[in-house]
Amino acid sequence: MQKFKKKLIFTILIIVTPLFLQTSKVKAGSFGAEIFCTMRDGGNDHESSWDAAYTYIKKQKGGIFKVSPKQAAAQITETVIREREKFSYCVEYLDNLHPNRKLIRDLEKEEERKEKEAKNREVKRKRLEKELEETNEEFTDETLERYSY
Repeated sequence: MQKFKKKLIFTILIIVTPLFLQTSKVKAGSFGAEIFCTMRDGGNDHESSWDAAYTYIKKQKGGIFKVSPKQAAAQITETVIREREKFSYCVEYLDNLHPNRKLIRDLEKEEERKEKEAKNREVKRKRLEKELEETNEEFTDETLERYSY
C-alpha cells in the first residue's frame, strides 16, 4: 500500500508540474508583451523596449534552458495578436520584433550567386589548364629548340 501511494504521488507530480511551467511561460509572454507595448507607446525606442521585455521573459522562464530572442519575439507577437483589443495600439510595433526577412533572403541569394560564380571560375581555370597541358604536349623538344632547322 505504501508503494502504491508513492507511485500515485509521483504520477500526479509528473502530470501537474508541466501545467505550472506552461502557465508561467504564458504569463511571462503576456507580461513581456505588456512591457514592450507600454514602453513603445510611451515613446521609448525599439531597443530599450525590446531589452526590457526580453529580460523579463528570460527571468520568468527559469529552468535549464533560456528563451531565445526569436522565441520571446514570437511570444510577444502571439500575445498581441491573441489579445487584439487590449494591444490594438501595439500592432504597428511588431514588425521591429522580427528582422527583415526579405533582406535576409536577398543576402542568402547573393551569397549563393557568389559561390556559384566562384565554382564557375574554378571550372574554367581547370579547363584552361587542361587545354594548356594538351597544347604543350603537341610540341616536342625539337620544335621548341630555336636553332634546329
